[in-house]
Amino acid sequence: MTRDEIFSAIETTLAQHMAHPHMHGFAPDARLNEDLYLDSVLILQVFLNLELEFNLAMPEEAISGEGIQTVDDLVGLYLPKEPALPVPGFPMTGGDTDEGVHGEAYYDIKVHCFVSCVCDGLKKRGLDQRPFYFGVWDAKFAVSERYQLRYHANDISQEFFRSWFERLYGVSVQEWYDTALSKADNLSLMTNLVRDRKETDSVMVMLDMFHMPERENKFNQNPFPHYLMLQETGDPQTWFVHDPDYRWEGVMEREKVIHAIMQPTVDGGYAFDIGQARTPDPEDLKAYFEACFIERRNPIADAVRSIVTAHLDGKDGLSLADLELAVRELPVLTIRKYAYEHGFAFFWRALKLPSSAFETCCEEIEALVQSLKNLHYACMKLSQTEDAAQAATVFSQLDEADRIEKKLKGRLGEVFAQWCEENCASSQTTLQRLAG
Repeated sequence: MTRDEIFSAIETTLAQHMAHPHMHGFAPDARLNEDLYLDSVLILQVFLNLELEFNLAMPEEAISGEGIQTVDDLVGLYLPKEPALPVPGFPMTGGDTDEGVHGEAYYDIKVHCFVSCVCDGLKKRGLDQRPFYFGVWDAKFAVSERYQLRYHANDISQEFFRSWFERLYGVSVQEWYDTALSKADNLSLMTNLVRDRKETDSVMVMLDMFHMPERENKFNQNPFPHYLMLQETGDPQTWFVHDPDYRWEGVMEREKVIHAIMQPTVDGGYAFDIGQARTPDPEDLKAYFEACFIERRNPIADAVRSIVTAHLDGKDGLSLADLELAVRELPVLTIRKYAYEHGFAFFWRALKLPSSAFETCCEEIEALVQSLKNLHYACMKLSQTEDAAQAATVFSQLDEADRIEKKLKGRLGEVFAQWCEENCASSQTTLQRLAG
């Protein structure tokens, strides 16, 4: 197909097959997220429809999504490529300069909003925040009664991370939001905290990002509960919004922020003084890793396997057509796997291991993320075609993701044991546990 034909196929897919409501800005230079409001799941839906309706096989690089910003970028994926010289990439720096794992650069990836908020102050105080990400790659999620994957649910709290942050870094994290009070009363509590905030204080609030469409959002779920931090400005009509998880900060209209906070889909908030922060004790870090480390299984892979099986078996009246909605939030959980990079980086720096071996671990982490993205696409295809024969591809992708992650956990357990030998008096017990 020519460039114009591919462009037309994309337009037809969005307008007719997907009935996308934001077509008024459709053009070659239209930005997928900011102008057309296409999140990562909807973009996968575009790829799937192009494959099923126009026989345009999804290019390999489409799943990664890197460099795909505009409609023209999307068209370019399906055009013949000129050979290009390889450009090295270095995950720890996010650029093309090899500072390596032992350099000073940080490359923070949006993986967990609560953790990103409390860790933001650690970086400002020169403390290493990376060990706190031990708990993120397998952070809690939920599967609903209708076998739907949920990154946020009423019975998921931040207590695990809150209590461990206090123990590790000596920072008291107070939950100011009181569910026994009205939304208006909680808003009053929060505005007082923001007004009285000292230089080292942080005021976190949960809001529904779906109601802040002016903010770029790659996972535009509805609803989208998300923590960020607020400060006053010199203008009583605005707040300074700091969102470490999405690496954004800026001034927003106070009423717009309040509108997102007051949604019935969200409730939560914390306050803490990062000026209290200290370096964690090695024995506490050891205990934290052991509390986080699910060594022999991968909860997300297990959950998706049960979800797919339930839809294949028609459990409780489910059908394959329901599967797409059931796994819609998988991309939000997939991105948490980048937390492995922080875990490996902490041990690599502490043990002064070779940078080249760290880069190999980063490649394996990227392979895990890509395998989970491939899994999501395979689930969507199974759902849309309702062809049970497609399930073999889904389970094959599941097995691959499971295999890669177990290999990563095995390597991480090895360097953790090595770190314990050098830093903890109880290292022998840890080695036995990991080997058992």
